Amino acid sequence: MNDKNEKEAEIDLLLVNKEYSLAVETKTTLTVEDIKNYIQRLDKLQKYPIRTILNTKLIGAVAGINIESDAGKYAYSQGLFVLKQKGEIVEIANDDKFKPREWEIK
Repeated sequence: MNDKNEKEAEIDLLLVNKEYSLAVETKTTLTVEDIKNYIQRLDKLQKYPIRTILNTKLIGAVAGINIESDAGKYAYSQGLFVLKQKGEIVEIANDDKFKPREWEIK
């Protein structure tokens, strides 16, 4: 892997305001392995931030049409929001006790 590849990370959707940035990973079928790879990309984004998200707290979310049950639980345990399809809308599956993980972006 060359230096350029080490600094690259694909993010499907990125939302940014003055305090937070939210990176969303989308999959047709979401697996635990997908989530592990996604967390590595979030870590990389913290290490090599893009200008748009500097001085924000990065939080992550995963979304899937089909979410394997262990994948949803794993994402929750890793501090990621879990977005799932419910009819024609998307809902946040996390409960009120959920505390999102934050990556400080400097």
